Amino acid sequence: MPHDPPLSELDESELVRRAKYDPAAFGELYERYVRRIYSYIYYRTDNHQDAEDLTARVFHRAMQHIQNYEERGIPFSAWLYRIAHNLVVNWHRDRKRRDIVPLDDVVIGTLRSEAPEYLAEREEERDLLLRAMRNLSEERQQLLILKFVEHLSNAEIGAIMGRSEGAVKSLYHRTLIALREEVQRLAHPEEKPPRRRRRRRRE
Repeated sequence: MPHDPPLSELDESELVRRAKYDPAAFGELYERYVRRIYSYIYYRTDNHQDAEDLTARVFHRAMQHIQNYEERGIPFSAWLYRIAHNLVVNWHRDRKRRDIVPLDDVVIGTLRSEAPEYLAEREEERDLLLRAMRNLSEERQQLLILKFVEHLSNAEIGAIMGRSEGAVKSLYHRTLIALREEVQRLAHPEEKPPRRRRRRRRE
């Protein structure tokens, strides 16, 4: 009789199917994604202990609800990121603090290699970019992490953020424009942005 292949050789769909009745299969899913989920949470909390605690809660919640999971063309990892996102939002809300994503050298290095050409190479420009990113909204910071650090597709990001793929594309475009403008504003604080003309109301 042919033997079943090792869990490590199974594709995601088959592994998720087995994980609904086999704890060992869920353990393999944990091994595949725990580092990515921890990394994402740490970027959102800037606290190792809280990141470890929230990561454990993500997988505990996933294990509790995996029977209800349905594959709808989105990777299982997107479901995990969605759980992580909700837990992080509650974490910030409980502490009544503004969501600020800590963006360290890993994020900056990734953005350097993959983001548009205006991003910095020199150390002073790197610091400028870091400041500019921290001035963006929490939602836009989250998008940058998912896009450039986690390398997720627009469809996967949409599943995590509760947006359509088209909405993610639009947000991504606006985020890059806002980031470029913020970099320029910080680099040239003496320059005032051009005033927008007000439209005259029709009588």
